[in-house]
Amino acid sequence: MISAVIIDDEPHCIDRLSYLADHYCAGELFIAGTADRVDSGFELIKELKPQLVFLDIQIHQQTGFDLLKKYITIPFQVVFTTAFEQYAIQAFKFSAVDYLLKPIDPDELQLTVKKLREKIEREHHLDSIALLFQNIQQMGQHDPKITVPTMTGLEFIKVQDIIRCQSDVNYTTIFMKDKKSLMVAKTLKEFEGLLSPYNFFRIHNSHLVNLAYIKSYYKGKGGYVQLEDKTELEVSSRRKDDFLAMLSALK
Repeated sequence: MISAVIIDDEPHCIDRLSYLADHYCAGELFIAGTADRVDSGFELIKELKPQLVFLDIQIHQQTGFDLLKKYITIPFQVVFTTAFEQYAIQAFKFSAVDYLLKPIDPDELQLTVKKLREKIEREHHLDSIALLFQNIQQMGQHDPKITVPTMTGLEFIKVQDIIRCQSDVNYTTIFMKDKKSLMVAKTLKEFEGLLSPYNFFRIHNSHLVNLAYIKSYYKGKGGYVQLEDKTELEVSSRRKDDFLAMLSALK
């Protein structure tokens, strides 16, 4: 099921799209939340991490593009909802951008959701194949990289440059030594399987750390670690013994 949010400044448009999603796309599309302004929409997306955003063009005195400009890499699919006249829609067609013309037609919504679901599944499959080939090619190398899918393509990251990975439900944020961070639509479990051979350890359900960047460990029930970038993270009590054994083995 695709999780989505609606950002639109017209309540009746939000109500109609929500109704259509419930009655014509049940089991395929879930509207997780709505917002009527660019700023509140940005906060909503940050909180809910949707796969899809239905985005109005004109939102009070701003536009949907003002929202998208806040992202370096857009971690979700976008469907513009617009009342533009038909001639203006050509701009969307030639840009290969998904859109729905208001008032939204149920059949058009179903077709768009079907197309997006296939796109998400296809991209996930292609990303997995690309990642497989990349990892096979780099087995045994001293400076391995991982392949990370983004909205614009693939990014190759040196394993040694990753300080930690943090889980956020079905997303993972990668924090790197150059202070750059990247949000990826993959689970922390996937990264744990990929990075564990390179001395990464999952100290908590939400945190996978590169042991090379641990500066200090502080005792407690589970204790906590301080990393080279001054981040402090809790160590799960049930993972504590394995974590300390792993640290000892590195000496």
